Parts: sequence; structure tokens; C-alpha cells
Amino acid sequence: MIEAVTGLYGDTDERSQVRVLVPGAGLGRLAFEYASLGYSCQGNEFSFYMLLASHFILNKSTHVGQHTIYPFVHSSSNWRTADDMLRAIRIPDVLPSRLPPTSEFSMVAGEFCEVYSQPHEAKAWQVVATCFFIDTAKNVVRYLETINHLLPVGGHWINAGPLLWHFENASRSTPDQLSIELTLDELVQLLPKMGFELEQRRSLPPTPYTGMLNGMLQYHYSPEFFVCRKVRDVAAAAAV
Repeated sequence: MIEAVTGLYGDTDERSQVRVLVPGAGLGRLAFEYASLGYSCQGNEFSFYMLLASHFILNKSTHVGQHTIYPFVHSSSNWRTADDMLRAIRIPDVLPSRLPPTSEFSMVAGEFCEVYSQPHEAKAWQVVATCFFIDTAKNVVRYLETINHLLPVGGHWINAGPLLWHFENASRSTPDQLSIELTLDELVQLLPKMGFELEQRRSLPPTPYTGMLNGMLQYHYSPEFFVCRKVRDVAAAAAV
């Protein structure tokens, strides 16, 4: 994700003029990494739990390794040793306040489409970077419409992640709950219709999720990575 942006805008004299949006920013690390490289970056997050934790780390940390957490103690299964289960982690590993003086970094709370489909956000960003995000959509077409709205022609959308459609089961238990689940091939076929040209695409190696590397059980995704360039404007449909 980072190399894709530096590959496109690495030679820019004023990186602070390149605006990067990170929807589904979670704890804010990817957005922070872009800002630390000098880009003007904004993270967007909907989850209150993520916002609470990111606010604490980003705004209440004064030195590296200030806080000690024990993330593995809540499960007693699949451990090889008690030391593995009781392992402490010190955070943060970098000081969030140490950013280049010319970079801008902010976090915005709210649902992605509601916040960024507003008229003043039109063509306001050179890059939209989505990491493990697009499968949080009830209707991924709305996400693509919003990304198209945010970018000027020639702007880039960079994506990495699986397709674990978050509302798949909700639509089955609640008939009036919309959820559209596309396969990867269907999503790729949709891109030109939404104004995007696929420039890069590759499958990434298996990626652990909340993994315990010293444990006896790990969950892995096989994410897909792609870079798209916006080639035309697409107006949001009244209903999809």
C-alpha cells in the first residue's frame, strides 16, 4: 500500500500537496505512515472502539513503549507455553507526534459514504487507499461511487484485502437488510463501469489476522491487491 503511493507520487517536490484518504483506518497506523512520509493524509473510521483506541495512541502517547498490554491473555487455548500466552507488548513502537512539519494528519469519524459523498469532497483527493475495507459495504457499488466522487480524473484508488462481506449473514436473517456479495472476478468486471481502469493487480501471500505467532492456531487471508486509475466521472445512481 505504501510502495504503491510512493511509486506514483514519490518524486513529488511537495508531498504535502498530495492528499491521501484512508477509509476504514482502524487504529490509524496506515494513515500515520502516509503522513510520516510527508503526504497530507486523513483517516476515516466508523467504529467507536477503533476511534477510542486510535485517539488514545495518537494523542496520549509521549514516548515509545509507554504502554504495556497483554493481548493474548483472554484465551487459554492453543498455546505451547504459558509464557507465550502472558507475553507483554509495549506500544507505541513509534511516537505519533513525530511527523514532518509540512505533513498534515487527521482522523474523521463517520460512515464513509455519508461523510465523503458531500459536494465539497468532490475531486478533493489524489489517492484513496483502502486496506481490508471494501468488504464492510452493504452495497459495494455505493463505495465505488463515493471513491469515484472523491478522485479527479487521473487520481488513484489503491486497494488490498479480502472479500469477507460483513453483512452477508445479516441479509439472511433480516430480509429487508440489503447486502450485495460479489466474487473477486465480478468486482474486477465492475471497475470499468464505475469509471476505473485497472493498472496493477496481484494476489498477496497469506496474511495472518490477529495471529498469535507462537500459538497452535492461526487465521490467514489471501488478499488481493490492485491499483486503479480514475478515467471518467460516474454520477451516483438514485437507487442501486
